[in-house]
Amino acid sequence: MSNLDRLRTAFRTALGLPEDLDVDRLEYRAIEQWDSLAHLTLIAEIEDAFDVMIDTDEVIDLSSFGKAVEILGKHDVALAG
Repeated sequence: MSNLDRLRTAFRTALGLPEDLDVDRLEYRAIEQWDSLAHLTLIAEIEDAFDVMIDTDEVIDLSSFGKAVEILGKHDVALAG
């Protein structure tokens, strides 16, 4: 499984989304499931999946799937398609 697929799985797991839902364009609060509590669950899921520690500023900045890719890139996680 690629790192990009692992990130998609983290989003689906944390937000309780179906496996076939495309999350690549997902944005915070664009769906009912991604509320503030689910956001923290998502952060924990990403940290566990990639063995990284996301800092407070990054937690606040993580507003979309694309932003998660960007943040993980700063943690030297390669997320090529």
